[in-house]
Amino acid sequence: MDFLNFFLGSSIWVYAFIFFGKIVEVTIATVRIVLINRGERLIGSLVALAEVLLWIIVTGTVLIGFQKDIIKVLVFAVAFATGNYIGSWLEEKLAFGLCSVQVIVNEDESTYRLVDKLRNEDFGVTMMDGKGKDGKRQVLILNLKRKRIDQAIKIVQDNVKEAVITVSDVKVAYGGYLKK
Repeated sequence: MDFLNFFLGSSIWVYAFIFFGKIVEVTIATVRIVLINRGERLIGSLVALAEVLLWIIVTGTVLIGFQKDIIKVLVFAVAFATGNYIGSWLEEKLAFGLCSVQVIVNEDESTYRLVDKLRNEDFGVTMMDGKGKDGKRQVLILNLKRKRIDQAIKIVQDNVKEAVITVSDVKVAYGGYLKK
């Protein structure tokens, strides 16, 4: 019965439970959405189980007597916003999935040195001829794990100062070369 009375109360511990519980729940929800969008349905479903259990407990705690204790609602709302921020930050750090990096560079010797350096770092690179406003260009396409984006971009920027670089998410890739 003391356990139930805890959730009925308005102590600092109840507010802390709501705040940190909601942050964890929303962070888990963000990761779940990313997992499912990247094709990890089973793991995403298991994460959803933990998420919904936590949601029921935290939301139930807020709803018990919220008309008399508006602080619970405010703590819940602030924690929701904080959880979104932390969830998106965590997802960026975990970097699930694949991406495609397109690099547009002038057609010259430095391009071939860049391609060699990328390949020496185990990046698969496809080169295509292109034509820009001011002349011939080379378009380099790299499909890679998201965790390697910063490494690839650094190599490009260290070797070709005026490269145009774009990064796109890839849901599925078949064939080609990806470092295991």
